[in-house]
Amino acid sequence: MGRSDRQQFNSGSLDETDQLALGREAYEERAWDDAYRFLSHADEAAPLAVDDLERLAMSAYLTGRDEEYLRVLERTHRAYLDAGKCHRAARCAFWLGLRLVFRGEMAQAAGWFGRAHRLLEREPDDCAEQGYLMLPHVEQHLALGDLEAAYAAASGAVEIGERFADADLVACARHLQGRVLLRQRRTAEGFALLDEAMVSVTAGELSPLLTGLIYCSVIEACQQVHALGRAREWTSALGRWCAEQSQLISFSGTCLMHRAEIKRLSGAWQDAVDEAQQAVERLTQSNNRKDTAGAWYQLAEVHRLRGDFDAAEQAYRSASQYGFEPQPGLALLRLAERHIDAAAAAIRRVMAATTDQVKRIRLLPAHVEIMLAADDIEEARGACHELADVAESYGTEPLRALAAHARGAVEMAEGEAQAAVVWLRQALEGWQQVEAPYEAARVGVMIGQACRALGDNDGAALELEAARTVFQQLGATPDVSRVDSLLDVRPDEARGLSARELQVLRLIASGKTNKEIANELHLSGKTVDRHVSNIFNKLDVPTRTAATAWAYEHRLI
Repeated sequence: MGRSDRQQFNSGSLDETDQLALGREAYEERAWDDAYRFLSHADEAAPLAVDDLERLAMSAYLTGRDEEYLRVLERTHRAYLDAGKCHRAARCAFWLGLRLVFRGEMAQAAGWFGRAHRLLEREPDDCAEQGYLMLPHVEQHLALGDLEAAYAAASGAVEIGERFADADLVACARHLQGRVLLRQRRTAEGFALLDEAMVSVTAGELSPLLTGLIYCSVIEACQQVHALGRAREWTSALGRWCAEQSQLISFSGTCLMHRAEIKRLSGAWQDAVDEAQQAVERLTQSNNRKDTAGAWYQLAEVHRLRGDFDAAEQAYRSASQYGFEPQPGLALLRLAERHIDAAAAAIRRVMAATTDQVKRIRLLPAHVEIMLAADDIEEARGACHELADVAESYGTEPLRALAAHARGAVEMAEGEAQAAVVWLRQALEGWQQVEAPYEAARVGVMIGQACRALGDNDGAALELEAARTVFQQLGATPDVSRVDSLLDVRPDEARGLSARELQVLRLIASGKTNKEIANELHLSGKTVDRHVSNIFNKLDVPTRTAATAWAYEHRLI
């Protein structure tokens, strides 16, 4: 739209014919806000024809005017009914139902889907709309864990889409096939179908609505199984698509949310914060509760890693208010605050309530870490085995790195430092390969501890100092402090004591009883008894007084 057109529009000098023509022109140019404003004013002057109502509805959706989108789409549905075009009316009913599903208004959504089915029952001929109405069944079967039925429904939709040459339907149904195959752990086949669907998306063959929906769904599927390379690639493509449409609100917020997660994993934490904050603003405007919650969660994660625990707490709570389970982040926050019992209770609760295999993936690494902190090695080992099984099935590098890190941590907890180093080196290589510096540095800390336990003090110092440099660059304050405490211990004098055992020794030296130590560290009395026994054995001392004297002599206090 040219400058003179805008001036005439703002001054009110354009008649409804000009407004309608300019609205159509803006729509073709993907200037969505201009299209919405021109078409709205034309509609006020004289009710729009049904094709222009569809343009107005889509412009409302893409500019984040959610209520207006539903209102205009319902008008479009009724206009098609009045014109006797039941197929098109059914398609509008489908889109109304789908949007209501996204808003969590399931009863109204079911009503619109039901109306669409009833309209098609009256029609003698097959049509593409029958395929569209199979798509909600795919999601329902996925939610119930009936993967065979989900795949069959998606395949049926593909067949109908191909028969009626409906590119939107084919791409959407094919990407759903891919998602089902991922859930079945048929990773190569699943990614192949997702990639095939994305060819239509990136080639510009689909409507704006389906383009955005498939982008977001595919990126989410990749992130669920830690296919970080694909997630980065498709997120970049989504970003370019959004940038080409300066007036786009819908999908741009979701893109920012995904970009925030990628930036966090890549170590660009301030960029992650900036983009998560922008995402919250845009997604709130477009009434996208699910992704708004996701943006709050990404913001909370960076705050937690930086050590800004109050801000993290508030952001996790904001995510929860939008219906998002703020785990495992909130449990890891409790762990960082040394509320180990609270962290353990939270992660156990959410693990017990989560039966979906894909959803459990994001919880398992935290489950291992928290159980080890709580000295429940048996439960940590069980979570470690499950994570290893998932990593073997999906085969993505980040999942392998997570599984190797977990295995190394469990081996360390069991006193098998040599075995731990083998697994931890694998994890380090994996994180370095996908350029995830924070995760690599965390592994480096544990390698340093393993080197120290094996008597390689030079190696321990090198690993710990390298990790500290990364943490310092990232602004990971809690991790910097932790490494400083490890470097402060003279490794040649620590006698193989673990970090927890050194902590217990210092409390013994301060005169605390085992019960008082258990209360301060949020451990069971039995666990503290075991630590004290290990300390006595490693230091070859018979009493608490002798252990205290040893600690002072070796300047550990």
